Amino acid sequence: MAVFKFDIRSLFPQPIVKVDSSLLPHTFHGNRRQALEVTAKMSAIIDHLGQLSAIAQKLNIPITTAQKLRKSDNQIVYLMADLAELNSGRGDEVVGLLKIGMKDLYLFDELGQSRKVDNAPCILDFYVHDKRQRSGLGKKLFQTMLSEEKWEPVKCSVDRPSEKLLGFLKKHYGLEHVIPQANHFVLYDGFFEHDKANEQPHEMTRSRRMLMANRYF
Repeated sequence: MAVFKFDIRSLFPQPIVKVDSSLLPHTFHGNRRQALEVTAKMSAIIDHLGQLSAIAQKLNIPITTAQKLRKSDNQIVYLMADLAELNSGRGDEVVGLLKIGMKDLYLFDELGQSRKVDNAPCILDFYVHDKRQRSGLGKKLFQTMLSEEKWEPVKCSVDRPSEKLLGFLKKHYGLEHVIPQANHFVLYDGFFEHDKANEQPHEMTRSRRMLMANRYF
């Protein structure tokens, strides 16, 4: 868990808050002075959770930082706090982070044909403290995001997922059949919608799929 020197209870009136480029939680209501104080605290939380996520994924640099979020106009970070711990006085604990965004991507469909997808829903970073995994918190955080954004799991592209994240998506959402890509994104059968009667796969595209599939299997 991430324990901070400052009191975070005012930042988390509910277990999960979402933060955009303003670095303010969506629940914030206050004046300019209060906003400056809150953004400083939220920056510290995001940077620390982003660093923990990078360590867990064995990355050299964090995917998620407050500075990166501030510079983006189409990304959101969901943060989860343990309110039971907060209310008991045992610590100021933030236990999870989920960063999402929209990106224009060039992707291969099920037939190996290249497609440009505008504003594709993307899962960019996902972290739950290892001491709190397998307790349902990750599913609650992810499901809250899906409900808020009105996204379907199968319609999400996932940037450089860890083996744990791939296992999570398989266990909770039945996502298993990957559409191989040449970039670092993973997407699943069902991401694209086709008229099956009009599909005409040919040997070259199947061969290309087999070559790209070696990246995942």
